[in-house]
Amino acid sequence: MAKSAEAFRTISEAAKELDVPQHVLRHWEEVFGQVRPMRRAGGRRYYRPLDIDLLRGIRVLLYDQRYTTKGVQKIFKDEGVKYISELGRRFAAGESVDVRPVIDDEDVANGNSTKANGSAVSDDDILELGAEVRVNNAGLQKNVRRTLTALVARLEKVQEALDEATLALQAIAPDDEPGADHAQEHDRAAK
Repeated sequence: MAKSAEAFRTISEAAKELDVPQHVLRHWEEVFGQVRPMRRAGGRRYYRPLDIDLLRGIRVLLYDQRYTTKGVQKIFKDEGVKYISELGRRFAAGESVDVRPVIDDEDVANGNSTKANGSAVSDDDILELGAEVRVNNAGLQKNVRRTLTALVARLEKVQEALDEATLALQAIAPDDEPGADHAQEHDRAAK
């Protein structure tokens, strides 16, 4: 019988639900001070539903969005715990989770270079198109931005496919490499 959504989880149950090893959850506690499960006698961890949402949000940022640990720490600092927990809730609900800087088109049109959240447009908002071409994301036309966003989404899918292919290739034993049998036959024939 499965636990209810409101029930507390042990570290093994949380790890299974989030599809990460238990040591990763312990590591996240060390790296991200915001992760603080309840502790009972003997130091046993119990994760509340809010803790699970937060951990799921961290997992989405690290594994799906490909943020570094420092990047996630910066998001914690800039956006807060509730933001990352909300990412986890959205992901659990099957909603798309896209973490990208949002730029308010009206403010840019009025000459105010700020993002929708009120912060200033920074160098992180500059889209790199090559070694010699830099485009200010705030100045892009809507149709160009839509095209570039679609292209980035396609590239992310290609990256996922490449990652899966790399994992599959790494799982193959070295003896199973193409040409390995031919090389062994050649060595036998030489003796």
